[in-house]
This record gives sequence, structure tokens and C-alpha cells, in this order.
Amino acid sequence: MIQSMTAFARLDRHIDAQHTTLVWELKSVNHRYLEVTPRLPDAFRELDGPVRELCRKRLNRGKVEVGLRYQADAGEAAVSLDETLVTQLGQALHRVGELIQHPAPVSPAEVLRMPGVLQTREADFSALMKPAIALLDEALSSLVETRAREGAALATMITERLDGILVQVERTRAALPRIQEALRQRLKKRVEDVVASPDPDRLEQELVLLAQKMDVAEELDRLEAHVTEVRRAVEQGGHVGRRLDFLMQELNREANTLASKSIDTETTQAAVELKVLIEQMREQIQNIE
Repeated sequence: MIQSMTAFARLDRHIDAQHTTLVWELKSVNHRYLEVTPRLPDAFRELDGPVRELCRKRLNRGKVEVGLRYQADAGEAAVSLDETLVTQLGQALHRVGELIQHPAPVSPAEVLRMPGVLQTREADFSALMKPAIALLDEALSSLVETRAREGAALATMITERLDGILVQVERTRAALPRIQEALRQRLKKRVEDVVASPDPDRLEQELVLLAQKMDVAEELDRLEAHVTEVRRAVEQGGHVGRRLDFLMQELNREANTLASKSIDTETTQAAVELKVLIEQMREQIQNIE
């Protein structure tokens, strides 16, 4: 099965022990090689290497943005009050008041500013590294599945265009005897109009040479062969994007040759339709891994 390089995946999970939710967002677009761009919070910078390594294991081509966000649970206090210390400070302040006449009152705000009264609670980020990587692996699986679904749609589109190419090839092949005979009669008439008594043998030789120059049977055969190879690559699946791109160049070359040899409106139209079908495939094949 072929895979598209264009896909998106998002996966989140709540880590109960750390009262934190992790969210991975993965965006992939077509690219000649694999280019991974991690976008990580400062607390997770050490995951840069593991993220790149995991992406290389799961993906072959594409420009991939890998973003991580985390959020602490609502209601989880970011700071806590050391009540024991506050009690001890209160007792100390009371004792100071007994020792000093007319002491200045101490406000609660001043107590809060004293060292150690407020304790800042921070998440244990070291404990989040392993769950974060495990969640990324699942997100990559989702991304690969999305790529596969997009690839199946591309395969259907390519197959339809290949069928269209074969229709044009068969129409052109069926029309060749009529086209060649019309050419023969047209040239014979022109020669007879110019030369009163043309040499029949010489005329026949010229007609044969011209017919050979205008013969497109070989191009039609090669078009059919390339169509077969494209079908085989699509059915084989895997990392066939570059091979399909090469086959599009070969198909386009034969269509151009057919157009250059065309001596009839029907073959010219067929060549134009072939190039349209090939270009439609080529544009989409750029997205195949």
C-alpha cells in the first residue's frame, strides 16, 4: 500500500501521577527527504534526539512538524503554604512583641514574603519523559494510518488516470490504419497535381519513408508498458514515490513524441489528453512517500 506524505495527527493523554495532560500534534507534508522539526517546551528539550530518532524509524519521507504541549490540571495549586512555618513565625512574632515595647504590626503580606512560607510546586518533568515518548509513538501510528488512507485515495486516482491513458492508446492504435491511408491518398493527390506522370515506384518509396517517420506504434507500445509498471508500483506499495515520479517522466516523454509525430487532429487530441492525465498523476505523486 502506498502512503501519502500529507497528513495530520493529534493525540492527548492525562498523566494522573503528575496531574498533567500531554498533547502531541504532528503535521506532515511532501518533501524530497525526511525532515523532522520538533517543537518542544523548554522543560522537554532533552527529548529532541529521541523524537527525531523515533520519527526516522516510523517514516521515510516528508517534512514533519512534531509539537508537544503540556498543561497542569485546573485546581492544582501552583504554590502551597507551609503552615508549620507560619505557626512558628507567628509564635516568634508574638514573643518579639513581648520583648519590644510598641512593636510595629506585621501584615500577612509581609509574612508571605518571608523565605520558605510559600512553596512552589513544579511538575516532575523527568517522570513525564517516558510517557511523552510512548504517547508520541501512538501519535505516529495514527499519522501513518492517516497517510495510508490518503495513499489509498491517491492509488484510486492514479488507477483511473491509467485507465484513461489506455483508452487514448487504444483509440489511437485503432485509428492508425485510417490515418495512414488518408495520408497516403492526400500525398498521392498532391504529387499527381504537380507531376503529370509520376514514377509509381518512386512515389511508393516516398510514401513508405514518410509513413515510417509518422509511425507511432512504438510510442503506443511504450505507453502501455509504462502503464503496466505504474500499476505494479502502486500495487506493490511501500516507498515508491521516486519510482513513480520517474515513470511519470517516461510517460510524458512518449506523449511528447506522439504529439511531435502527429499528422492528424485525432492523434493530436489524444496526445493532449495523455499529457493532461499524466500531469494530473504527476502532481499527486509528489505527495507519495
